[in-house]
Amino acid sequence: MATRRRQYAVAASGQWTDEEDGRRRRLPAGEVHAWEPGRNETVCGLSLSRSQLARFSHVPWADAIPESGGAADRVQRLCHRCAAVAGRRGTDASPRWQRTDPRP
Repeated sequence: MATRRRQYAVAASGQWTDEEDGRRRRLPAGEVHAWEPGRNETVCGLSLSRSQLARFSHVPWADAIPESGGAADRVQRLCHRCAAVAGRRGTDASPRWQRTDPRP
């Protein structure tokens, strides 16, 4: 049985507009959190509306990581709780640790 890999998008406290190649793209800025599109809360449990976080469904979580260089130009802080769940590394990194033979 294959497990479905969750696809996380970005929710951020701020936004900025990048004008590259004549196109305007809305990108995250400030503090960023991971969230699953279709849900009203971040992975760490913050309510999107009460926390006044903007949704960026077109920006994958891996692109918000500052080391990725993707859409992370103005990201100031990654939520450490979201990074623990969604992963701090890019998509080409090895899979997260998982217990395969738990104790009885």
